[in-house]
Amino acid sequence: MIFLLMLFVFVLAIFAGNELISKVPPTLHTPLMSGANAISGITIVGALMCAQFGAEGSAAKILGICAIAFATINVIGGFLVTDRMLAMFQSKKKKK
Repeated sequence: MIFLLMLFVFVLAIFAGNELISKVPPTLHTPLMSGANAISGITIVGALMCAQFGAEGSAAKILGICAIAFATINVIGGFLVTDRMLAMFQSKKKKK
């Protein structure tokens, strides 16, 4: 039962991600994707579920923990890239 729920969430995330990315015009793709990496927060929630329901030492628990780590890195990286891109558009006076 839980496997079917997690599979449903995974498939739904694939379709939602595909719709989000395909609707972005190519000229806006790079700036918006740095902020869209925050969508990995959804991945963190799924990975937390996987890590919680996996038996101790099972592949599900180990993969869930790895997914939590990688999604967290992706979220932080996305915010760092967005901050860096916004800093490029600030005036020279505000930087100092």
